[in-house]
Amino acid sequence: MSNKSAVILVSGGMDSATAVYEAIEQGYEPYFLHTSYGQRTEDKEYECAQALAEEVDAADFFHIETGHLSQIGASSLTDEEMDVADADMESDEIPTSYVPFRNANLLSMATSYAEATDSEALFIGAHSEDFSGYPDCRPAFFDAFQNVIDVGTKPETEIELKAPFVEWSKTEIAERGLELGVPYEMTWSCYRDEEPACGTCDACAFRLEAFRNAGSRDPIEYAERPEFS
Repeated sequence: MSNKSAVILVSGGMDSATAVYEAIEQGYEPYFLHTSYGQRTEDKEYECAQALAEEVDAADFFHIETGHLSQIGASSLTDEEMDVADADMESDEIPTSYVPFRNANLLSMATSYAEATDSEALFIGAHSEDFSGYPDCRPAFFDAFQNVIDVGTKPETEIELKAPFVEWSKTEIAERGLELGVPYEMTWSCYRDEEPACGTCDACAFRLEAFRNAGSRDPIEYAERPEFS
């Protein structure tokens, strides 16, 4: 058993699952933090995160239900009045799936949990294709939040915020995960549906493209598997 631990934000998706295995590879005992905040696929995401926690024998699986992000709305992930858009992989606009300032909310809870468990690190699976569309996935955001952690915790607390894939593409994450043996059949990325995955939203499109580029077949079920270019 490792003598150092890390809190990992585990959404149930492939990026955070890969972050779990990366943390373990780096010698950390994983403490899972999963949040349900009113997203359309929250039940499926919870099921996947819990299954992964059992698979890796996580030190803890901490599930938090928060309603404020869905009450605030302004995201197609949480607002039933907004449609989840079909994939537009060339767009540089902020997509409707952006949940306003979500990562700051999640990282704040994770920092509290990390400080309470004396964890040395906090992992998040954000990557470069995220920060092209989501402002709270930018490297500058994580650098700034590291400063928040340093300033806002006890003097003796030292928590390193780790976003190991922040400069990586989705394909590079898939390749690393396949190398580490991540059980991607236990993950879920679709923004629209809980089963099968739609295959046509942004999350499905980037995921399917990543597996194709990595020379592997995505093991989850899709309603359709378009050939995204």
